[in-house]
Amino acid sequence: MANVFNFSAGPAMMPKAVLEQAQQELLNWQGQGTSVMEVSHRGKLFMELIAQSQADFRKLYNIPENYQVLFLQGGARGQFAAIPMNLLRENGKALYLNSGHWSATAAKEARSFGEIDEINILEAGDELKVKSLDFSDIAEQYDYVHYCPNETISGVEIFDVPNVGNAVLVGDLSSTILSRKIDISKFGLIYAGAQKNLGPAGITIVIVRDDLIGKARKATPSIWNYETQKNSDSMINTPPTFAWYLCALVFKHLLSIGGLPEIEQRNLAKAKLLYDYLDGSDFYQNNVAKANRSLMNVTFTTGNDELNAKFVAEATAAGLQALKGHKVLGGMRASIYNAMPIEGVQALIQFMQKFAKENA
Repeated sequence: MANVFNFSAGPAMMPKAVLEQAQQELLNWQGQGTSVMEVSHRGKLFMELIAQSQADFRKLYNIPENYQVLFLQGGARGQFAAIPMNLLRENGKALYLNSGHWSATAAKEARSFGEIDEINILEAGDELKVKSLDFSDIAEQYDYVHYCPNETISGVEIFDVPNVGNAVLVGDLSSTILSRKIDISKFGLIYAGAQKNLGPAGITIVIVRDDLIGKARKATPSIWNYETQKNSDSMINTPPTFAWYLCALVFKHLLSIGGLPEIEQRNLAKAKLLYDYLDGSDFYQNNVAKANRSLMNVTFTTGNDELNAKFVAEATAAGLQALKGHKVLGGMRASIYNAMPIEGVQALIQFMQKFAKENA
């Protein structure tokens, strides 16, 4: 089991040190003789955990004081609906930048709540490449502009923040949150499911600017109303306490290893190692332009479906798990989120070299 590396796109692997601490504390958290899953979410100790997790997350991401951090449920899909309910005026409209499957899915959901304009920001051609991101001439007619900086299925990442002038920019950072430094002040709202870089599935973080809170339409359910959640410390109902606890451990772990500057350098090194190998290979192909290659999700293929299936089966047997590409795209996908050590990427490349030699 020591040689297993999990390349799952989500739920993804978590830091080993975090899982070991959770294991040690599972039956006796804070000397209480009970698990953290068994204590009241409104008790003194758990409320202290909540306050510390907020402080640690704010420190990691350098979040300005005029932003609230909410710990919610329902995943990113829940936010696909919550965002228009909170930000889209009754007769207003929003702009969605389409860079792939998840940005398109978010736009589809939002159409249930108002007028949605959609712009495809991928250039036509054999390579997946993002067009110009300057929308300053049109953005301010919209209540908000939404985009997804990392498309997990295709492996397309947008490193530049779209220029939307004074409009509200909304980002779905589910698959790239805490992977590199960003300027929070350029966004009105950021949301992310936890199950890739923050913790286990079951909790979703929303970072929202103060002036955007309190504008939800009357029909918005209380669980999706940002003002209600803010005033209730994200606890209008019982939150997923174990997931929140694990996120808190992850935040502390990331701070202990150097925070985002160190995390970003590790992620750049892992991605460079794998892409450099792919660029030098005649056996595997990646069809994403270099400027938009994801640091988190590296897609590749042999160009042959049967050979791809053989690759996945033999990789799994070799302890390299979850390399099958998404059903929408096929091929292979190596998700190398924060918790993936560089040794995992090195092991993958060694296997890829061996497989290519045996199947050329």
